[in-house]
Amino acid sequence: MLLRQLEYLVALAREGHFARAAQACHVSQPSLSAGIRKLERELGTQVVQRGARYAGLTPEGERVLLWAQRILAERDALNEDLSAMRDSLSGVLRVGAIPTALTAMSMLTAPFCERHPHARVTLESLSSDEIARRLTAFELDAGLTYVDEETPHGLRCVPLYEERYLLLTPSDGELAGRRLVRWAEVATLPLCLLMPHMRNRRVLDALFAEAGATVVPAIETDTVSALYSHVATHHWSSVISHAWLHLFGVPPGMRVVPLETPSRSHRIGLVVTAGSPEPILARALLEVVRGVDVRGTLDALLHRHLAEQAR
Repeated sequence: MLLRQLEYLVALAREGHFARAAQACHVSQPSLSAGIRKLERELGTQVVQRGARYAGLTPEGERVLLWAQRILAERDALNEDLSAMRDSLSGVLRVGAIPTALTAMSMLTAPFCERHPHARVTLESLSSDEIARRLTAFELDAGLTYVDEETPHGLRCVPLYEERYLLLTPSDGELAGRRLVRWAEVATLPLCLLMPHMRNRRVLDALFAEAGATVVPAIETDTVSALYSHVATHHWSSVISHAWLHLFGVPPGMRVVPLETPSRSHRIGLVVTAGSPEPILARALLEVVRGVDVRGTLDALLHRHLAEQAR
């Protein structure tokens, strides 16, 4: 059995199409098909459902896919480990982050790249469910996501900070001069919030409901940057995480006002696979995390913004 045949199978399962899988593997479609048929002969079982076009994997194929992903991940980890022994760490650190935590990721990737100049980083905006799925499929090395709930089997998490919620509102708004605002008060404002399917929005909806309020935003978007571009027009307010101040700050003519503390906090953390040996790139990122006080840096940033407003 060749590792290349396993790569063909993983690509086919990922792309769901023979031609796209062949293109991803930089081979012709007949070569890919022949490689998978050879894999089936060597394993003595059919792994791909036969038809005019790709129709999925057989139950045996699904099991082979899990092993293929694990074997290829171990191959990559071996290469990275040997590279680190020969010289400096190299390879590609693959990270997925929920959209609301992307703004804080540079606090980790910047020192990682400084420490390992021959390594590269790819960073994708993904949902929390997709991060967990791709970690268990060895398609990611690490994820930045909510870690409030029970950690999925096979993963471990390192909490980094708790989200602190702020009202971002025009300086001449009715609540702009307050030192603290209630959730029910915010619900009466013209708001711009993230989309209902996003975890941050579900968290906010639960906090509004806890305060006996229902929120109906005038604007809904799926990116933090689009949210900021709308509130910067001074037509709308929003509820933001203090971590967003790290990248976006407070737009001119706007103010941030702390919201009353929720009954429970929502933590953001780094999630990696819990297997052994630990992937060397993930281990290197965790070593960087141990030297970065993400919580303290974000809290200091929030206090600085509030102090500047009070002058």
